[in-house]
Amino acid sequence: MRWLVFFIALIAATAQAQWQIEDSTTSADLRGISSVGNGIAWASGTNGTVLRTEDGGFEWQPCIVPPGAERLDFRGIQGFDANTAIVMSSGKGDLSRLYKTTDGCQTWKLVFTNPDGDGFWDAVVAHAGKGFIVGDPVGGRFAIFSSMDSGFEAWNRFGELSDFKHFRYQPSPYEGEELFAASNSSAIGSPAAGLILATGGSEGAFLSYGIWTEHGTEGYPAAEFAKVRLPLARGKSAGAFSLACTERKFFRPSLKCVTVGGDYLFPDSPNGTAAYSPDARRHWRRAQTPPHGYRSAVAYDAATKTWITVGPNGTDISTDDGRNWRALHPNPELHESPDSDRNWNALSLPFVVGPKGRIGKLDPPAQFSAPAR
Repeated sequence: MRWLVFFIALIAATAQAQWQIEDSTTSADLRGISSVGNGIAWASGTNGTVLRTEDGGFEWQPCIVPPGAERLDFRGIQGFDANTAIVMSSGKGDLSRLYKTTDGCQTWKLVFTNPDGDGFWDAVVAHAGKGFIVGDPVGGRFAIFSSMDSGFEAWNRFGELSDFKHFRYQPSPYEGEELFAASNSSAIGSPAAGLILATGGSEGAFLSYGIWTEHGTEGYPAAEFAKVRLPLARGKSAGAFSLACTERKFFRPSLKCVTVGGDYLFPDSPNGTAAYSPDARRHWRRAQTPPHGYRSAVAYDAATKTWITVGPNGTDISTDDGRNWRALHPNPELHESPDSDRNWNALSLPFVVGPKGRIGKLDPPAQFSAPAR
């Protein structure tokens, strides 16, 4: 009996483990986070802010602000190692830019500026030497730019490169449809699997994705994009804000994907905040027990087969591939701050970032081993 009581107490404590707040040395609002591994991570935010850690978050080092970027809002960042990263700003027209560093953020190079005066970039995706930048619709199409350059310094409008001319058309937006630049996770992709966009707006939430076929050692796009409706909140300030899948090979039938969102103007409403796909993104179902509010980011922890999602009013996890979510709460025994579960924008496990310089680290990662209750 004593063993049973101890075991139940251990599970309860584990299920409550949360985020350990770290000293970011900045008051900027943070929306970009990229965990490279081996203790290396990059973060980004307002006022041209870029941060870097090489020791698992024990110390976050402020980077040199890129020239002319003092007022830019860096919504997306992708780190590759301790010295190399690209960072994307979001803003109208030429306020959307892409910078690159190769010397641990001591210097920066401006590699691409938005050529669309009415455009607005929402996400940057980079993997295995290829990348995409995705923005709000311009001229009746989503603004998509691609780079086949391993240094991410040569960018072209999607479809102009010979590698992408196999597409018959690009995903066409509905009236008012757009992406949200809340966490740099409204678009995901890889060279082998293509590009997936999660959107929202007055007509509802949608998923647009390209189906790729293999060609030699690289992935090339097939004939067209597919578009499916997502069972999420609907409205000008609502829809899908973040998307994650169990792996990068999106064409596998066994692939599982989760999307989260809601209405950011009603952060405490649980209506339409999460959906899941058990069959490689083709069919989507509304979560049976949703997160308890609007969520801006979601991530998958492969080691524990657990999904985690964050937003202004809290953190939730799912251990059944997005069907049911339960709230996590701070654990005083782990010396966690009473508000460590909330006020978050973006995820790249084990790190999370939020407004006013908030950075947290999962503490401990073993929390995900707790079964759903």
